[in-house]
Amino acid sequence: MNGPWSSVIDDMPHSRFLYREDGNHAQLVYRVNGSRLILTHTETPEALRGRGIAGRLVRAAVERAAATGETVVPWCPYARKWLEDHPDDAARIAIDWSNLPAARPL
Repeated sequence: MNGPWSSVIDDMPHSRFLYREDGNHAQLVYRVNGSRLILTHTETPEALRGRGIAGRLVRAAVERAAATGETVVPWCPYARKWLEDHPDDAARIAIDWSNLPAARPL
């Protein structure tokens, strides 16, 4: 992958997009079900927050889906919000908004 998200790797053996810096790592965990890339959880440690790294992780998932033809299923609330807030990126891929988990009560 090229561009500002190039430091993100697709760690396929562990089903996650991964960003590492100074001993810290941020990740977007996913599952694959056929041709569906299910984004389940984004995690960014405090030391890496506020720099757009979580967005880079979601963008890496978009890049993968665009290259492979996978349909993204954004179960992760952060990924879902990022895709809603970036309609140009979201328009590049197929997204299944219909099979999302119910919101948990706070």
